Amino acid sequence: MLGRQALSPAPLRLARGGRMVATHTRPFPVLRDTLDPSCPQLEAGKRRAEEQIAKLDQLNKICLAGGGEKGIALHVKKNRKMLPRDKLKHILDPDSDFLELSLLAGLGMEYGDVPAAGSITGIGRIHGTYCLVSSSDGTVKSGTFFPITVTKNLRAMAISGTNHLPLVHIVDSAGGFLPKQAELFADKNHGGRAFYTEAVLSAAGVPQIAAVCGSCTAGGAYQPAMCEDVVIVSGIGTIFLGGPPLVKAATGEVISAEELGGGLLHSRTSGVTDYLAETEQEAFEVVRDVVATLGIEPVPESSSPQDDAWNTALLDALSGLESISRQQMYGIIGRIVDGARFREFKQLFGSNLVTGYAMIEGKCVGVLGNAGPLTYQDGLKGSHFLQLCQQRQLPLVFLQNSGSKEAHDSAWLGEGREEQHLSLRGRAAMMAALACITVPKIAINVGGCHADDNYTMCGPAFSPNFIFSWPGTSVTHTLNPPPADPPSQPTQAPGKEVRKKKSMSMFSFPEDSAFYHAAQVLNDGIIVPSQTRQIVSQCLRICRQKEGITNSAKDFSVLRL
Repeated sequence: MLGRQALSPAPLRLARGGRMVATHTRPFPVLRDTLDPSCPQLEAGKRRAEEQIAKLDQLNKICLAGGGEKGIALHVKKNRKMLPRDKLKHILDPDSDFLELSLLAGLGMEYGDVPAAGSITGIGRIHGTYCLVSSSDGTVKSGTFFPITVTKNLRAMAISGTNHLPLVHIVDSAGGFLPKQAELFADKNHGGRAFYTEAVLSAAGVPQIAAVCGSCTAGGAYQPAMCEDVVIVSGIGTIFLGGPPLVKAATGEVISAEELGGGLLHSRTSGVTDYLAETEQEAFEVVRDVVATLGIEPVPESSSPQDDAWNTALLDALSGLESISRQQMYGIIGRIVDGARFREFKQLFGSNLVTGYAMIEGKCVGVLGNAGPLTYQDGLKGSHFLQLCQQRQLPLVFLQNSGSKEAHDSAWLGEGREEQHLSLRGRAAMMAALACITVPKIAINVGGCHADDNYTMCGPAFSPNFIFSWPGTSVTHTLNPPPADPPSQPTQAPGKEVRKKKSMSMFSFPEDSAFYHAAQVLNDGIIVPSQTRQIVSQCLRICRQKEGITNSAKDFSVLRL
């Protein structure tokens, strides 16, 4: 009989949350790299990917430029204000990273292009604490907010609430775009929802802080008034429900904006603001000081770099392929996780879903990646795996990969009726598990997302903490594939022309494209594929900050009584 060598107990360290983790061994086997750089398929994909990445770079530059030279000149020279992106440099720590959200929002709108939706939203560190910063961009049409601006800001607030991130509002807005006012405040998810959300987040223990660096008029006046801490800049910050022109029209009185709702009035008389700053720089110092009082334990920077990293540039080439196979999915996973180490769960059960455990920056996560529509077995496996990760409090990374729409529909049509019914049951089980879990969820669209993959693989309807797309991917929501022989379209009656309303935009994105979804804030942005590990790691660090927060929820928000 062979004797087993006795092993000494593994040295242990206390992990965050109190879990003991072995330090002398590295868990999970190393994957075999399934991406061959000499493959002709990847070479062809590389050319298409380069076109998509160049397009992304061009659109990013347009949005980063804000209102362009004219808007910048008006903002800086006439109004004597700091540029919005320079404000971020004063608020955030000098060495802080900044995860910008929804940069391409506002392009392709029928009422005209609004670069970055006239708003800058993103996550960075203030005194080491991750905060979500939302800043009006006064260079874009003087900070006017459009329906897409409302959508972007509400998504930012949702991310703040989900991840328990203090929310810093930098306010400088000319008010709503009046031709679209019916789409700004009337409905549940229009502008008024922001005021509701501010109160709900404050009651949940998510701090709300505002720096008033410009005008807050009409409904916009409630944005700082609903916050817990407000600083206003003397001479340029104003808050009022009706401005001087409205006062003159209603009463005949001539009054200046500073007298009506300036910093001195609100700091000394109304109490709407708590701090009066002489300059924008001073206001941002106040904001930083307020964050320092929150007592949130900062998440340490990563001390676990990627060892034996695979060539991530191949992900750029891979993104140019029409479809990504299950074997190639392992190549993606190996380039995201630490040391390409991955322990697959139920490898032999289910043909189109990969599930398993890995480390990212030394922290264990659950990974799910599909390669086509999920089968009955895939749905059961996914449901089982999601429940395990919830029980073990492991964050989840979803790699959405439905393949081409044609191949996806063909696979669906190729199933028999009984098989379709079984698939429905399996997917429903996975959706139910996904809807009820509370661990962080990060979704990346790497190869298209079609039909009910939008639900099983954590699309927007299932509230991912973050959701990003590779360029060139597509998203469709049709659950019923078209029939094999689609009916012919009725011919148009002679002499009758259907007039389409002419769009005022320079751009026209296909509705299933990642660029359209980014412009409509249906995802949080488009990322360069080779930077996927960097983005996922950053998101996971942000999500971990919630673990160190000790302040409990309250019955009410902080009220100015």
